[in-house]
Amino acid sequence: IIYTSGTTGRPKGAELTHSNNLMFSMAGRVLLQGSPDDVTLAVLPLFHSFGLNALLNSIVYGGATVVLQTRFEPGAAWRAFDEEGITVFAGVPTMYWDLLNHPDGEKYDMGKIRSRMRLGVCGGAPMPVDLMTRFQDKFDIKILEGYGLSETTAGCSFNRIDMPQKIGSIGVPIWGMQMKVVDEDMNELPVGQPGEIVLRGLTVMKGYYKRDEANEEAFRGGWFHSGDVGYKDEDGYYYIVDRIKDMIIRGGFNVYPREIEEVLMSHPEISLAAAIGVPSDEYGEEIKVYVILQNGSTMTADGVLAWGKKELAAYKYPRMVEIVTSLPLGPTGKILKTELRKIASANAAL
Repeated sequence: IIYTSGTTGRPKGAELTHSNNLMFSMAGRVLLQGSPDDVTLAVLPLFHSFGLNALLNSIVYGGATVVLQTRFEPGAAWRAFDEEGITVFAGVPTMYWDLLNHPDGEKYDMGKIRSRMRLGVCGGAPMPVDLMTRFQDKFDIKILEGYGLSETTAGCSFNRIDMPQKIGSIGVPIWGMQMKVVDEDMNELPVGQPGEIVLRGLTVMKGYYKRDEANEEAFRGGWFHSGDVGYKDEDGYYYIVDRIKDMIIRGGFNVYPREIEEVLMSHPEISLAAAIGVPSDEYGEEIKVYVILQNGSTMTADGVLAWGKKELAAYKYPRMVEIVTSLPLGPTGKILKTELRKIASANAAL
């Protein structure tokens, strides 16, 4: 039983069978084209499906080496890259961001690290395109982004090494999995049209532990409902737009936080951004962003607002900005937007 991260509510226990775990370990080895010569750095917690299955189980199944660290700390990760000869690194987007922005990255021989590193893997949350591009350029490697949930034993789609990389995509379904994008009535949507991603196949869980009502809701129509909004392109690659529960409805318009975050982070002085909806008497919800600036930046909240207004449609740009030095993270490194909403609500009540 692997418990969900609870980023949108109370964690639920996903019952994963031995077959689920074996199938994903077999698929993972093929997807990474791993060999016993690989040395993988494992910094994700092993109580989470990404750390347990995508890292430990699939790497051990392939006979490779796993370097375990009790928790992610960018300085320790840089040291492992240098001393352990890491060839594969897997993490969530905030870990890649921490590595790029940590001063220890300048202490080691980047040429030596780059010569040994062959692959980066990202999952757990959508990776901003600008962040992926910067990391790939620094390490001269390809980062393969995948998509999965605790309920799918860690993975259900992946950008494969033997297929063209599409930055921003979560790839194609892995072996033994089916995916489609549907509307509220379970009608499959055409290419390019956003809807909910639903799944079925060999890595989908048995069900939620002692949560009959949740199972009825999750498996309606014979498919597992991910709760994620996405779409498929003409080549069969899938893309995540955002979590359904994170979507902001401003004045009757649907606004996806990820789009706002991507646009803000394209500014050279903005390092990280998180957008949420806060209650508004006029619009139902208003858009607020929390922003971490690049080191040395003197950008103000007004500057962030001006950039958003210039680059986003009138109903999408944020009206509230808070400059911060950190964001609340879960144990796997995901930004906890539930906590940001609580913080915003508490501040509004003062």
